[in-house]
Amino acid sequence: MEMIYVDHAATSPLHPKVLDAMLPYFETHFGNPSSIHQFGRQARQALDQSRRTIAKVLGVSEQTLIFTSGGTEADNMAIIGYALENEDKGKHIITSQVEHHAVLHACKELEKRDFDVTYLPVDETGQVKLNDVQAALRDDTILVTLMFGNNEVGTIQPIEEVALLLKEHQAVFHSDAVQACGAVEFDLSDLSVDMLSISAHKINGPKGIGILYVKEGLKLRPVLFGGEQERKRRAGTENVAAIVGFAKAMELTYQSIVERKERYEQFAQILIDTWTKQDVQFFINGHQNERLPHVLNISFPGVNIEQLLMNLDLAGIAASSGSACTAGSIEPSHVLVAMFQDEDTRIQSAIRFSFGLGNTAEQIERVANETAKIVSRLGQQEEFIN
Repeated sequence: MEMIYVDHAATSPLHPKVLDAMLPYFETHFGNPSSIHQFGRQARQALDQSRRTIAKVLGVSEQTLIFTSGGTEADNMAIIGYALENEDKGKHIITSQVEHHAVLHACKELEKRDFDVTYLPVDETGQVKLNDVQAALRDDTILVTLMFGNNEVGTIQPIEEVALLLKEHQAVFHSDAVQACGAVEFDLSDLSVDMLSISAHKINGPKGIGILYVKEGLKLRPVLFGGEQERKRRAGTENVAAIVGFAKAMELTYQSIVERKERYEQFAQILIDTWTKQDVQFFINGHQNERLPHVLNISFPGVNIEQLLMNLDLAGIAASSGSACTAGSIEPSHVLVAMFQDEDTRIQSAIRFSFGLGNTAEQIERVANETAKIVSRLGQQEEFIN
């Protein structure tokens, strides 16, 4: 039985060309980039070239990029690092209720340090209202952090509009673009955000490597202490092999971004059309137009989501009920709770399908048909029990 992976929003498989690019830095060019001998210089050259490559793709200066261990560290560095370094300007932060836990828990930590955090609500599409951002702004607001595209429902936030709103305010703007990078086109030179987080393993790169973009002139307090790597902003020996892989993944994902967008939109339509034809009852969660093309979040009313996921797994299909970072949690998705409040049926029956490297239309057709069969069977069981 062929296994079908439709959980690419959790993590993505390593692209073969990324692996090929990385291997020499495990086997031959293994030097510490801070060493001055030939081994070290080879590693330093690869590190510098990778930074230049990523900077070119993003449309920014290479000096603005800080390599981190992933999206979580990048978010923490941006939020905690900026807040602690600039608390003399104010101690108020604005975020939303649907952020990734790397952002929400960083904000909770700052609340323990006497910062005041406003958690903005979202509408039923998962989107923040610009008026709510404007109303929440205060003279002592120093940071606004809103994710680019939601990892659970795919909704894209009004990033450009918020950036424009903050243009005359002291607050800096950070965006978690971990799920959006490689899924939608953006040029940081035009986006007007002050800080932005990206992670390689969402774009067919290796796990354990990310980047924080920091606009020139902004000062952050380090969250790690040790050596003077990354221009004294992030201590620790750089993960050269992963950085090389990250750069290759960025090149590849941006070369194919338009083609992949069209393909993933086709995949989503296959699922929707199949379920509609087979009279499966379902709701699409998230914004219908302003959304990440590879993420489709669906509620199947009356269906136990754990049973659905288990039956899909037995059928060789890997999907998820939301963020992989909360796997095993008995709590409902905080994103769906923020969107639907007390609509328990919709919250408790939601599943996320996310597309990526290796998926084909034939696979998605099988996913659609198997899901329809399982939903029908589980729905009949529920009716019999009741």
